Amino acid sequence: MKSFLLICACLILLLPISLDAQVRVLSENIEFVGKIGDSQRKSLIIQNDSDQSKEYNLKFLRGNIGTSQKVKLCIGDVCFDPKKDISKVRLKLKPNEIFTDLYLEFDYGIVETRGNFEFHFVNPENNRDLFVIDAIYNVTNPNREGSDVDHKDISIGSVYPNPSNRIAQLDYSFKNSRATAKISVNSFIGNPVAEYRLDPRQKTLVMNVEGLRPGVYLYTLVVDNKNIITKKFVVE
Repeated sequence: MKSFLLICACLILLLPISLDAQVRVLSENIEFVGKIGDSQRKSLIIQNDSDQSKEYNLKFLRGNIGTSQKVKLCIGDVCFDPKKDISKVRLKLKPNEIFTDLYLEFDYGIVETRGNFEFHFVNPENNRDLFVIDAIYNVTNPNREGSDVDHKDISIGSVYPNPSNRIAQLDYSFKNSRATAKISVNSFIGNPVAEYRLDPRQKTLVMNVEGLRPGVYLYTLVVDNKNIITKKFVVE
């Protein structure tokens, strides 16, 4: 009996949380893919599922946006820089309204990189009533040469996003699963920072750089105890 009452109490506590989220993001797979120097505008669609008027404020922007990339959030013809104008971004939705006058503008900048970002909107009258718009981006450089390494035992790309502030990733693919490969990370003056062994069963190395001081770092691909190539990435 006590277990039953405990379960009921938990369900009652959880129920309001599940009902508070009353806006749905109908736009799926928001992705910006383009080359250095491009810009792109995407339309977003959200729906107020409630029978009441709703107002939402932009609470914060989270994610990795490179120093040369820029993103703007537009409501109709009015565009905002979410880093500078966060207090000005407000959405007013009518009951059961499907809102289509919302846009994202992305400037690809001058640096090849990849990353993601999220806009978090919150109802000022109820902070559990919120919704998130998330997007990913991939900036390519069609003129780049030699950014990927094609070793006889392993193929490996470059660190992204670059610059990084929370995590840095590195894609790779083994050609010889018996080879031993690792990534050694050093400070710009050569002090060891970290070392990661590459697993032949995986395709991506994820490095946590949040605890590193801002600056330039060097990473070296080592195959069977031989240094193959050294590149640099930036931590913000």
